Amino acid sequence: MNAVPIPGVIWTSLPIPAFLIDGDDRLFEINPAAELFLNASSRTLAGQPAFDRILVDAQMTEAVARVRINQSALFINDVDVGTFEKAPVLCNIQIAPISDSPRNVLLLITPREIAGRLGRASSVKSAAKSAIGMAEMLAHEIKNPLAGISGAAQLLSMGLSSSDRELTDLIVEETRRIVKLLEQVEQFGNLRPPDCRAVNIHDMLDRARRSARMGFAARMQIVEDYDPSLPPTWADADQLLQVFLNLLKNASEAAGPEGGTIRLRTFYDISLRMRQKDGTGRALPLTVEIIDDGPGIPPEIAANIFEPFVSGRENGTGLGLALVSKIISDHDGWIAVDSVPGRTVFRVSLPLVPKEKESE
Repeated sequence: MNAVPIPGVIWTSLPIPAFLIDGDDRLFEINPAAELFLNASSRTLAGQPAFDRILVDAQMTEAVARVRINQSALFINDVDVGTFEKAPVLCNIQIAPISDSPRNVLLLITPREIAGRLGRASSVKSAAKSAIGMAEMLAHEIKNPLAGISGAAQLLSMGLSSSDRELTDLIVEETRRIVKLLEQVEQFGNLRPPDCRAVNIHDMLDRARRSARMGFAARMQIVEDYDPSLPPTWADADQLLQVFLNLLKNASEAAGPEGGTIRLRTFYDISLRMRQKDGTGRALPLTVEIIDDGPGIPPEIAANIFEPFVSGRENGTGLGLALVSKIISDHDGWIAVDSVPGRTVFRVSLPLVPKEKESE
């Protein structure tokens, strides 16, 4: 087999599984993301028939042959790709010829989950901007008249019978509820830029867990599943704590009065990279999952759950998750959710401390 040299940094940094296949349809180069995808080392995979290890719901042998003959790339979208050890995953596939070695081809596999979560990042930022505009426009204009209404209702109640006071009490209660909602909108709009430092993710999770157990999550069982080797992230500690508290509160409220279990899981995942403003990619390997066993997110709002004023609960403001997404976006991170009845996973991906900041 004639191996083609590939720049090591580019090859190892690719966030998606990549394979070099020789003229006999055997694997001879596998990047780290592909090793994770197949759950096998490159040393084990080298020399093996490619499509004995990569199970694709498409005519791959014929597709690779067409690429060799035409010397042009071929795209296959929305196919199931799996292995003998895990269930198939919906993916997009690209097969490209190698100019220096026409018998060899490059195979790229992009799980749809990765493609979709990268594409959703920009919508999070635009939704955040629209909510900021609403905050600036509404908060001050509405809060002052509400204070007058509440005060007038309290004055009226002094000369009323107990039965009539129920109506003025209702006015006061509802105006307070609206003021509380507007304060959340103000908080969303006035969120300062993050003051980033090296932060231990597990310290923030422990603080959030202790606070939650003292209040809204008192009836919940919280299970920790941490990777103790995780390095620090580059974040604003107070804002990151707010993210974890909001996600824990969301999971607790989803469980209902009977309670349930929340699992806090951390791990290292090299598969996700986010494109920055300068066009370069930034790895987001530090992953936190907050998993609950509640009823799940209603399907009709699942795609918009991070947008302002979208809520699956009666009387919910729909600002908690929007605030979470804005904070994570401001940290150049990424957040996503997978939800089915009985299992909802909020997954937060965060960057490492930049090398130029490690001395700090």
